[in-house]
Amino acid sequence: MAWLRLQAVATVLALVVGAGVSNGFEFHEATVEAIHLGFTNGSLTSAALVQFYLDQISRLNPLLRAVIEVNPDALLEARAADARRRTSGGRLLGALDGIPVLLKDNIATRDKLNTTVGSLALLGSVVRRDAGVVTRLRRAGAVVLGKANPTEWCNIRRVDNGWSARGGQTLVIKLALNFY
Repeated sequence: MAWLRLQAVATVLALVVGAGVSNGFEFHEATVEAIHLGFTNGSLTSAALVQFYLDQISRLNPLLRAVIEVNPDALLEARAADARRRTSGGRLLGALDGIPVLLKDNIATRDKLNTTVGSLALLGSVVRRDAGVVTRLRRAGAVVLGKANPTEWCNIRRVDNGWSARGGQTLVIKLALNFY
């Protein structure tokens, strides 16, 4: 069993390290400041950054199960951020202008994303307005990339960490819990 865990961790690390450079810009562990510098000097666009993360999710999520749903409009939002910067002479809309963020699935968003708290019972629950934190993130220019897989009914009832009927068991949480 320990060998299987070690092999799973090695696989995850290999997948995560497998990509991460575009136009001379290093995506992994880039700070918001470095990303904004990339926007300013033209080595990075919001659309390229969002596409990188969408590709990473597509590649890694079947194993990790960390993302429960991707925002179908994320790339459009990123392109809009790029266009805003172009028409404003490179000026940033806010502290998170064009920066993609993932939200837990218990945080309401007014877009096409479900807010299900990881439960199949709430699938199709698309709300009419953003939670306060999402309003502030959008005002700062953030691009909502999608929803992360929460523990089902988190903050409401007790179930295994990182498990939801909608998203399954997240691999990283399961591995971490088995190591401690």
